Amino acid sequence: MEESSPTARALLALELIQNQPGISGERLADRLGVSDRAARRYVGILRETGIPIESTPGRYGGYRIGRGFRLPPLMFSTAEALGLMMAALEGNRRAADAGDPAGSALDKILRVLPAPVAKPAEAIRQMIPARTGAGATNPDPEITAALVQSSAAHQRLRILYGTGEGYPMEVDPWAVSVRHGRWYLLCWSHTKDARRVLRVDRVSRVDTLPDTFEPPAGLDPFRAIEEHLAEGWKYQVEVVVEASVKAVAQWVPRNLGRLEEIDDEHTRLIGSTDEPDWYAQRLTLIEAPFHILSPTELCEAAQALGDRLVRASANPRP
Repeated sequence: MEESSPTARALLALELIQNQPGISGERLADRLGVSDRAARRYVGILRETGIPIESTPGRYGGYRIGRGFRLPPLMFSTAEALGLMMAALEGNRRAADAGDPAGSALDKILRVLPAPVAKPAEAIRQMIPARTGAGATNPDPEITAALVQSSAAHQRLRILYGTGEGYPMEVDPWAVSVRHGRWYLLCWSHTKDARRVLRVDRVSRVDTLPDTFEPPAGLDPFRAIEEHLAEGWKYQVEVVVEASVKAVAQWVPRNLGRLEEIDDEHTRLIGSTDEPDWYAQRLTLIEAPFHILSPTELCEAAQALGDRLVRASANPRP
């Protein structure tokens, strides 16, 4: 154990006794990194402050907090505080609202946390929309906090990304967001000289660089991530809709692709898919005439879907 003040060791002793009622003197000394005699001295310091530490002698004896004692405010490490914040936002999307009971509880916790712990926790709460769902992953809370804080401070980073040992990347972290329970970093990669969307749970190291950056004006992180994840599949999709971009945006989910304005009455949908049948079904949400320009597989899927719907609408057999 690193060199610590007597006060710090006494507080650690209190935490150990709280978390492990009945902890033996030998175990307490081992966790404190001191002799049995020194451990007893720290217990004595706690008793002198009015904390009723009870001890039971014998082979199965140990220390515990006496009954009726009101515990001091909870003490969280940075990882614990950030993990709690992330779990609350992922488990209850209303936890970002201070008027909700869960949000009110988070407010109380943030108010009693030390500034070095509270600031990254509050940054996560303020910047990350609570859009979660099933299949959530659990990125490292401290790495997530570092990404969020660097995004807020417009600070360039060097990260280690990928499975296994990973590979280094220099990035401008534009924003951190959540999609269907998975945490993503939207960034500009100087390594690839391109915009990238990275999974936060695959970032294993974060180092702050001296350079700063300015994110794109009018950036909508959630929309940008949706559009990015709609790209790169097997079949490249192009659809022209006879309606304005504003109208089409109300009908077309962002995961289908991006919208480009042709003129006031025509919009181009650009996307990609591995599942033409699924994509054709999503296109039925469009409440205006549209034309599938590519791929052929999507045209065939739409034709097959149309045939099924026509047959379904025919008069039933007697």
